[in-house]
Amino acid sequence: MIDTSRREIAPVEGRLGVLLVGLGAVATTYLAGVESVRRGLGKPIGSLIEMGTIRLGKRTDERAPAIRDFVPLTKPEDLVFGAWDPIPDDAYQSAKVAGVLAAEHIEPIAEFLQSIKPMPAVFDQEYVKRLTGTNVKSGETKWALAEQLREDIREFKSRNGCDRLVIVWCASTEVFIKQGPAHESLAAFEQAMRDSDPAIAPSMLYAWAALQEGVPFANGAPNLTVDTPALQQFASDRSVPICGKDFKTGQTMVKTVLSPMFKARMLGLSGWYSTNILGNRDGEVLDDPASFKTKEESKLGVLEHILQPSVYPDLYGDIYHKVRINYYPPRGDNKEGWDNIDFFGWLGYPMQIKVNFLCRDSILAAPLVHDLALFSDLAQRAKLGGIQEWLSFYFKSPMAGRSLTPEHDLFIQHTKLKNTLRWLMGEEQITHLGVEYYDYE
Repeated sequence: MIDTSRREIAPVEGRLGVLLVGLGAVATTYLAGVESVRRGLGKPIGSLIEMGTIRLGKRTDERAPAIRDFVPLTKPEDLVFGAWDPIPDDAYQSAKVAGVLAAEHIEPIAEFLQSIKPMPAVFDQEYVKRLTGTNVKSGETKWALAEQLREDIREFKSRNGCDRLVIVWCASTEVFIKQGPAHESLAAFEQAMRDSDPAIAPSMLYAWAALQEGVPFANGAPNLTVDTPALQQFASDRSVPICGKDFKTGQTMVKTVLSPMFKARMLGLSGWYSTNILGNRDGEVLDDPASFKTKEESKLGVLEHILQPSVYPDLYGDIYHKVRINYYPPRGDNKEGWDNIDFFGWLGYPMQIKVNFLCRDSILAAPLVHDLALFSDLAQRAKLGGIQEWLSFYFKSPMAGRSLTPEHDLFIQHTKLKNTLRWLMGEEQITHLGVEYYDYE
C-alpha cells in the first residue's frame, strides 16, 4: 500500500539560485524568458509548472488547481541566476550570438542579461572537439578543478543571499564515454579525479561538486555525467536529487508520442528513419563523430524501450532505426527534423507516416530548464534524494534505478509526474479506472 499521508515539505522561503552550466542558446533563452515573464512582457508557454493544472479526486469533484497553486514552488521573482561558460560573453552578448530571440525580446531586458557574466568554466576540448574557449579554469588535477567549482557554488550562494541552489547542465554534448571501473564506486571515482583519468569528463566534475555542496543537479545533455553507480549512490547517501539525461525537445519528443500509438494499437513497425539539420552551437558540436555518438545513443534507445521487441517479436523484432544529425549553419537554432516511418497493420499490409517538424530547439528546451530547476528544488525540500524518476517526462534518456527499465512513453511519464505531486501532497492517485461512476452489479 502507498502511504497517502502528506509528505513533509520544507517551506519555500527566500531566494533560489539557479546555476546554469553553459550560457549558450538554451540558457540565454531561458533567462530572457523568465525575466520577460517577471516584467509581464511574455507568457511561460511550455512550462507545466506555470501553465498546467492537476486534477484531484473524482471527475465530478471539479477540482483542478493550477500546479503552481497545488504544490509549494519557488516564484519566478525569487529566482537568482548564475552560469559557467568557456566563452566570456555575458548573457546579453551570448543571446545575440545565439540568434534565437528577436531584438524586441532582448533589448528591453538588456541590463538584466548584461548582469549575468559567466564564471570561468571547467572545460577540456578533448571532450567537446568543436569548441574553444578562453574563460577556462586551470588546475593541476581534475580534483583541483572540482574544488574550484565548489568554491564558486559557495561564493555565489553567499554573494546573492540565496537560501537554496540548483544546478542545470545546459552546455554542449561531450564525447561518448562508456561506463567503466572509475565510475563504479565513489572511492574509485575520486581517485580517478586525483589522477586526472580521461574517464572523468568535465560534466562529472560539476555533478560531483554539486553533490558535495548538497545542490540538486539536472543533466540536460546525453553525457554520462550522473548516470553512474558512483554518483547515483553518492546522491542517495547525501540525499540530494539528481535527474537526466538529455532534454526531450524535438524529434525524440515526437517519437515518444507516436511509438506508444503503434504499441497501443498493436501495429507493427519495420523502419524509422530520422534526420535533422540545425546550425547552432549544438549542431556544430554534434558535427564531431565522438559527440554525435553520445547523442545517437540517447536517441536510438527510445523505440526499443517503448516497443519492447523481445515481448512483441512479430511486431517490433526487426526494426531498422537510423538517426542522422547534420550541421547546417544557415538554419541556426531553427532545427528541422524529417521522419519516415514504415509500419504495417492487418495481414501485414504496409503503411507510412512522414513527419516534417520545424521546431525552435531552444524555445522548446527553455521551459524544461525552468520546470527542472523548480521541481528539483521541490524534491530537495521534500527530502527525496537520489534519482528523480518522476522527472523522466523531461528527458530523452531518463534515469532509473539500477534494476529498473526507464519509462519513455511521454503519457506514462506525464501521469507519473502528476501522481508524484499528488502523493507529495497526500492526495489520491488518479488511475482513470472510472468504475465508481457506473452501477455495475
